Amino acid sequence: MWLGHNKGSLAYRRILLALLCAGVATFAQLYSVQGLLPLLAQGLKITAAQAGLTISVATIGLAVTVIPWSFAADRFGRVPVMGTAIIAATILGLLSPLSPTFSVLLVLRTLEGMALGGIPALAIAYLNEEINKVHAAMAAGAYVAGTTVGGLLGRLLAGPIGELAGWRIGILGVSVVSAAAAVGFLVLAPAPRGFTPAPRVGFGRALSRLLPALRDRRLLALYTEAFLLMGSFVSVYNYMGFRLEAPPYLLPMAAVALIFLAYLAGTVSSRWAAALSVRAGRRNILLGSIAVMTAGLSITALAPLPLILLGLVFFTAGFFGAHSVASGWTGGLAPVRGVKTGRTGPAQAGRAQAASIYNLSYYAGSSAIGWASGFVFQSAGWSALVAVLAALGVLAAATALLLLPSGVPGRDG
Repeated sequence: MWLGHNKGSLAYRRILLALLCAGVATFAQLYSVQGLLPLLAQGLKITAAQAGLTISVATIGLAVTVIPWSFAADRFGRVPVMGTAIIAATILGLLSPLSPTFSVLLVLRTLEGMALGGIPALAIAYLNEEINKVHAAMAAGAYVAGTTVGGLLGRLLAGPIGELAGWRIGILGVSVVSAAAAVGFLVLAPAPRGFTPAPRVGFGRALSRLLPALRDRRLLALYTEAFLLMGSFVSVYNYMGFRLEAPPYLLPMAAVALIFLAYLAGTVSSRWAAALSVRAGRRNILLGSIAVMTAGLSITALAPLPLILLGLVFFTAGFFGAHSVASGWTGGLAPVRGVKTGRTGPAQAGRAQAASIYNLSYYAGSSAIGWASGFVFQSAGWSALVAVLAALGVLAAATALLLLPSGVPGRDG
């Protein structure tokens, strides 16, 4: 039985570097537009909520395709399918700056999100199959840290470039960097050893693989966490730029783009949270991360700019800590008894599907809450938005307390 690569081995390092490249290529493209939303609104004569649709349609596209991509990966392998997805997304990203109208841009962003759906869920499944389970939680934390690098890079590049040369050149610059990262993934990802292709089955049999991942209340709780916390996170970053470019702050776009440096707090917290969960229990660290996230959100409601930035740092650190724990926990809980898929053993059956449902919930929250919160911000201002998102944080904490197992190491799945 394949036990997985151990921490420190060459293959372990190659997997993490390959997934770092995949994270950069995925999240730089997916969220680069977030640093350009005020410019898009001005250039295309649209509202803040309409500009936010460029994020929402991409995440909707990603959400609806993560499960079909997981079925393809069960049949053809994680690495080949991820490679196909990342190439398609890069091509669509390079085409997006050529959009003649806002409608065409939305269509291309939707297709780009659909292509990107083949990466996040499969990355966690690939990681859990190829790395020794003793080190899987820490490796998942390293992967999430890599996604923060991609998200930060895309936003930091797009904002200043967009202010100098327009939003189209801003998107193009990020797409070129993402293409280089895609090549890095294709070169570095080692051939899988812990995966056995599933035999060809009918559509109904394929859908049956979803059922175990939808019957486990612990997994349902983690999907809820993903929906609520990601929706809150995207809402803050979608509309913070509009707040800071308006009176009394009047910050230029290049300065507004620097708020995304708060992502570095997430790069650190995602690895810390994963490591601490081994000793303190996953639920304890998840609840602590939600508390940090909500406290940081509350601080952003204050008027002084330094306090807003401080709150953003705590908010970001808390979110990525929670996401690191929840996403890694999903992979650990995915092998559910009673699943049979031919030559694919119980340890693999449903793993890609559970991770895909987690990602579907994650990006559904990004799409729905990230768009709807724009109306709250437009009509009632930042304080009202903070109150709504804080309520979602309380709901996420209550869900974790009621449905997830005790945060005692060794008893939390």
